[in-house]
Amino acid sequence: MIKQIDAVFISENATITQLKHEEDDEPYQVWRIDSDGTRYILKEAKDNECETHQAIFAALKESVPALYQVVNVGSKNYLLMEYIEGEDLCKCSRAKLTLALDALIFLQQKTWENRTFAPLQDSFERSLHERRDRGQYLNDALLEQAYGQFLKVYGSVPRALCHDDLLPFNIIASDQKAVLIDWEAGGILPYPTSFARLIAHAEDNPDALFYMTQADKDFAVNYYYDHLLREKGISYTEWLNTLEYFLFYEYCEWVFVGNKYHATDGEYYQKYFPMAKRQAGKLLKMEDWLSSV
Repeated sequence: MIKQIDAVFISENATITQLKHEEDDEPYQVWRIDSDGTRYILKEAKDNECETHQAIFAALKESVPALYQVVNVGSKNYLLMEYIEGEDLCKCSRAKLTLALDALIFLQQKTWENRTFAPLQDSFERSLHERRDRGQYLNDALLEQAYGQFLKVYGSVPRALCHDDLLPFNIIASDQKAVLIDWEAGGILPYPTSFARLIAHAEDNPDALFYMTQADKDFAVNYYYDHLLREKGISYTEWLNTLEYFLFYEYCEWVFVGNKYHATDGEYYQKYFPMAKRQAGKLLKMEDWLSSV
């Protein structure tokens, strides 16, 4: 792979380090290249991620790492990208969170209700099919009823460029800016998709994998609204109600997994099943109230 790189100079003495997943410390197909004082990232990528970088991010040029070259080796593609100095949001601070929100808002502002990006034209339909399929594994009447309402909302709200796996370790923030990385799961999707995933799994516990105080979550909800949604004509109440549905979907994730793979005794299922049930009850009460006014 290194021998095929010609967009930048890679020294024969370069050091190559395979990176590891944050959750389980297992290696994955991403390498850091240290060459003569300069760092790069080399990442194995699926076709859709390559197309997204080349067709969309090359024009936007902010909030994502710069792409230097697509390296083709056999049937696989690798992205040679800018290495971003900074820290992820796993231990969130207000300053890093603000930069992350600015990055997301920039991307969504530029792509709001734009369905013309060729690489992403079918991304919504793919995501809707996936979400409908997941609804088959809830195995609970209350969750199924609320999930049906979620699917209606999912298909009705405005769409923009979304990172469909915007967990805190997929954001790197420095003192000046934040970038969103690992765009394997990206598309023109319902606008709350990225935001809800960012805050849904964070806990107000410094020892948690994703730490974010409730005050910072509240700040994020208001900041995102004030800097993007207000000018789009979305009311604050509408935003809060919509967000509740997308948070519900996030809480259901480990319910899907536990039921599909017969792992209902697992830690994550035991944690998220009651959260999903509480959120479902909240949503159905909200639906009853809205239908009565």
